[in-house]
This record gives sequence, structure tokens and C-alpha cells, in this order.
Amino acid sequence: MAAGPTTAEQGGTVKRRGPSDRQPRPEGARGRFRPLGLLPVLVAAGVLLLAGGTVWALYGSTWFRVEAVKTSGTAVLTPAQVEAVAAVPVGAPLVTVDTEAIEARLREELPRIASVDVFRSWPHGIGLKVTERKPVLLLDKRGTFTEVDSTAVPFATVTTPPRGVPRLVLDVAASPSLRRFDADRLLAEAVRVRSELPDAIAKDTRVVRVSSYDSVTLELTRDRTVFWGSAEHGPAKARVITALMKATPKAGHFDVSAPSAPVSSGS
Repeated sequence: MAAGPTTAEQGGTVKRRGPSDRQPRPEGARGRFRPLGLLPVLVAAGVLLLAGGTVWALYGSTWFRVEAVKTSGTAVLTPAQVEAVAAVPVGAPLVTVDTEAIEARLREELPRIASVDVFRSWPHGIGLKVTERKPVLLLDKRGTFTEVDSTAVPFATVTTPPRGVPRLVLDVAASPSLRRFDADRLLAEAVRVRSELPDAIAKDTRVVRVSSYDSVTLELTRDRTVFWGSAEHGPAKARVITALMKATPKAGHFDVSAPSAPVSSGS
């Protein structure tokens, strides 16, 4: 089968597209994306302005400066005592206040403080939230009393003992147990005994007397005494003394040093 006539044979021509045949670019299309090149510059400039303004507001302006100090949580200490030691720089930019340094200074110079939280109270304040130590025993020192907290830390000396806190008498000068247990250890053992007493007995306890590691005696109201022995097996002794006092309410002396064989006597 013969091939059909070519384009030339049909008298047709092949038209080639020249530059003049291209679609004209609409007026204004040239440089259409030029504004996109300015956008990062404008964003960066805005960020710099915002950062500079923030720095100026925090450090250079009068908007965020310390104007007041507020103390909470004090019981024995006064807010004025706490704030004097804290020495918060009133008038300084709030952001520059060294809260950690203030906390350390308060704990070091006021041992009655167990913990303190120093925080910024925007826009113009510093807060001091204090937790004071609470005495559980009083070391009797010839007219003065050293308060001891529940962690066996002596923290303050007072001339007037707080009500309801037992006196601690460390009568251990001649005790052979000092060769193994120093006074600090015996103090900790006394605190341990005090912390494990039932509430009713703790309320009636006037003196905790320590003669050695194995000899702790409680002196209660109404001339009653409890020989506790060592601080070991405290929870068991607490249960036994509660039951023993109920069973023999008129007894004057109780011995729970061996909780499996308690003894009460006297009237």
C-alpha cells in the first residue's frame, strides 16, 4: 500500500514559531515576586524590635521593678525579721533579683526556717513563703532551752519554753554507751522515741530522760513514768503502752522495754 502524500506534496507548509509568536507577558508581571524578598527582612526587623522592647521593659523601664516584699508562713518569727535578713533590693528590676541567694541567706542566718520559697510576684513584688521548724523536744541548759525539731536539729535557744513541748534531759555523762553512741546519736534516738509516742501519751509527757542508748524514760503527768528502753520497736511499744495503761489505769510505773513482756506497778 502506497504512502500518502507528504505535506509538501499537498501544498501545505510547516509553520515554525518565532519570537514574535510567543504570548506577551502581561504588563506589570515583570517583578511580580519582588515583595516576597522583603518579607524575611521585615520579620527579622520586627523580632529585633520586639526583643529590644522586651529587654528595655524588663531592665530599663520602671514598669517591672521591685516595689513590695510580702512574707507569709511565719509563726514565731516576724515578717520584719525575715525581710531584714532577706534584704530584697527594692527598686531593682524584678528580673535581676537573685532568689536563690535570698533563700540561702535566710536559711543560714535564721535557723528557725526549715524551708523558704522566694518567688517573683509580677509586676512589682517579691514573695517570701516561710516554713518554720517546730520543736518536739527542749534541751534543758540551766535556764535556757534549745529547741530540737523532728529531724533532731537544734535550731533555736529560748528562755521561755513553748507550751506542750517535753524537756529532754541527756543524763549520759557516765554512760558507757557514749563510747559507741555520741550525744548527737542519743539526741536522735530521743527524738525518735518522741515521734513514735501515741498522741495521748505524748500530750502527757513532760520529760524525756536519756541515760544511755538502752535507757530512755518518760516522765508523765500525775507522777507516772514509762521505761521505754531503747528506741527500737517503737510502734510495738506504742501499742503495748496504750493497752497497758487502759488495763491498769491506776498504775504509776510502766515498763515496755520488752514489748512482749510489759509490766506495770504502783498506784
